[in-house]
Amino acid sequence: MNRARKRFGQHFLHDPAVIARIVAAIALQPGDAAVEIGPGRGALTSQLLAAAGRLDAVEIDRDLAAELRARFAAQPHFTLHEQDALEMDWRSLALLRGTRLRVVGNLPYNISTPLLFRLLRDAGSILDMHFMLQKEVVDRILAPPGSRTYGRLTVMLAPLARAVRVLEVGAGAFQPPPQVSSAMVRLTVEPSPPEWARTPLYATLVTAAFGQRRKTLRNALGGLLDASQISALGIDPGARAEVLAPEQFGALARAAAGSIR
Repeated sequence: MNRARKRFGQHFLHDPAVIARIVAAIALQPGDAAVEIGPGRGALTSQLLAAAGRLDAVEIDRDLAAELRARFAAQPHFTLHEQDALEMDWRSLALLRGTRLRVVGNLPYNISTPLLFRLLRDAGSILDMHFMLQKEVVDRILAPPGSRTYGRLTVMLAPLARAVRVLEVGAGAFQPPPQVSSAMVRLTVEPSPPEWARTPLYATLVTAAFGQRRKTLRNALGGLLDASQISALGIDPGARAEVLAPEQFGALARAAAGSIR
């Protein structure tokens, strides 16, 4: 059996009860375009394949890929992509399968945030995502304005997907056990962002606002908006970024875009 590799951040699920809860929560249906990122030793793989009738699996570890290829050699509807999920062409895969993708993964914690944003670049190709992540990351995704964990990740994801915590999982469900707690999140993808977020400056403004959390909006957004422009939107320029709702960042971004034309 292949050992977990530190450079890939591997922690393999092995608890049958937890696996059953995960599969039930995902609720794949026959005909779904199911994709598993990082199948590892295949703890979820056979059940996902059975539920959807077809499965694309993305595995970067060549030894695990060889093991999976041999294990599922007799399954004509199992397709293994031996590559980095960050480099997958998700649009082409959705076109090939003829429907939006349902993506599942026990993600290595060191690539979870970059991979989320890479997938959401092709939001129109993805129906939903169920990911096992570090609990702290899920807390940040779901954080309300004004909370300690509310920040750039929360605000950037808000217009792109609706997030729900599905379950929390103890370290003992994995081999080797991670040093952190884990949780599964469901992200139901918005095929296109809402009107308030449709400006190329949204990401720029959010990044500037949270660049130094102790700065007020007046100071943090100095290169984009002045205090009077912020006030005109009904937002206190003396407030800090963590108290604003995502829609308010959208309003600020649209104002900034208008001011530089």
